Amino acid sequence: MVLTSATLTTDGSFDYIRSRLGVERAGELQVASPFDYPRSTLLYLTDDIPEPGQPGYQRHLQTALIDLCRATRGHAMVLFTSHSALQATYRAIKRPLESEGILVLGQRLDGSPRQLVERLKGHPETVLLGTNSFWEGVDVVGDALSLLVISKLPFSVPSDPIFAARSELFDEPFQQYAIPQAVLRFKQGFGRLIRSSTDRGVCVILDRRMVSRRYGKSFVHSLPDCTVEVGRSADLPGRAAGWLRQRDMEAAVGLLP
Repeated sequence: MVLTSATLTTDGSFDYIRSRLGVERAGELQVASPFDYPRSTLLYLTDDIPEPGQPGYQRHLQTALIDLCRATRGHAMVLFTSHSALQATYRAIKRPLESEGILVLGQRLDGSPRQLVERLKGHPETVLLGTNSFWEGVDVVGDALSLLVISKLPFSVPSDPIFAARSELFDEPFQQYAIPQAVLRFKQGFGRLIRSSTDRGVCVILDRRMVSRRYGKSFVHSLPDCTVEVGRSADLPGRAAGWLRQRDMEAAVGLLP
């Protein structure tokens, strides 16, 4: 039996997936990505937005999204971990962005996932808000998707019965189960951005825990070697737009594929 996937490892190790599958003996091979992530992809970690659950988080998230998507003129997908957060954000950003010609689409609000993806492809000046199925299996090649925003690290809800039952099997459930599970989901979400050797883009994490918590390094280390920057949300719009312009200029003169 052969298992092949871009999201089998956490922090460079197959230990988590082996333990979940009960596989004690197996050959392992990690193959480097054919994509030039350091030159094509900026990973921007904000360090001044309140952590999820803290007062002001949702307001700061909405403001950051409006400013960022204005700067990039859409071309964006925003991933959420709950429909309630998606719907609150949709209501807050739709009017400000659509008044400037940037379409805002929401999962379960404006059509099926397939319909929403096709609308993004046909009208790139769009911000697509998604959860669940949008973290994996979505393939948008080219300029239509050059900005990916992850609003919150995808930890499972502790009260979920299945998650709670499985957690009881571990001595340290947060370290041994919750973090690796979230890292794999995070990698799947990140993989929506670069789908070909000619793609370029910006991935923004609007969850301060990436820099304020020790486990944040596990998420970063599980990604390809991107250009990583930590900064203020106020600096984000200019930095993202500048990165995309620079990559377009490099592609135009043949420095990028």
